[in-house]
Amino acid sequence: MQWLPQLPDGPAWPTGTEQPQELQHDTMLCRKLHDGLTWLATGPRPMPEAKGIPVADVFLQQPLQLGYPNTLVCMVGNIFPPAITISWQRDGIPITDGVTHLTYIPMEDLGFMRFSYLAVTPHSGEIYSCIVTRERDNISVVAYWVPQDPIPSDVLAMAVCGAVTALGILLALLGLGLLLSARRGSTWGQWGQRGHSPRTH
Repeated sequence: MQWLPQLPDGPAWPTGTEQPQELQHDTMLCRKLHDGLTWLATGPRPMPEAKGIPVADVFLQQPLQLGYPNTLVCMVGNIFPPAITISWQRDGIPITDGVTHLTYIPMEDLGFMRFSYLAVTPHSGEIYSCIVTRERDNISVVAYWVPQDPIPSDVLAMAVCGAVTALGILLALLGLGLLLSARRGSTWGQWGQRGHSPRTH
């Protein structure tokens, strides 16, 4: 005795649908379209690959205070396809410690965005760079960030106070000028009325 595995009989072909011999025409059409598109993509003049030039921007996560820990953020947009590497340098020396990369974020324009974070303690004179490299053609985009000496709070307060004082003096002089002009106009009006008063007989 020999046992032969086989599938059970399937249900009857639904009524009102195309028969298998009719579907064969659609199958041949799909194959021809597939072959044609494949030839266009890989033929003697293949279609250009869609690529986006990444745009990088570097900024601090918190307000700058020299000598205090902070975080640099490298925001990379216009990514397509999502295949880039992000690296950091300080004064031209690669940095690997304190680096955190996030996954790709899809955007409405069918591109992608990606963030990279670097823990830093900025000092005056340092130069940080975020290097974005496309993996297929090794084209790199570099964004720089240089810590600027922040204006001391007392100097900023004095500058604001001086500006407010100068504005107050200017407004006071303007108001005094308008007041003198109004009084002078009323005085000339009174003199005009006296000079043209009617004579009585």
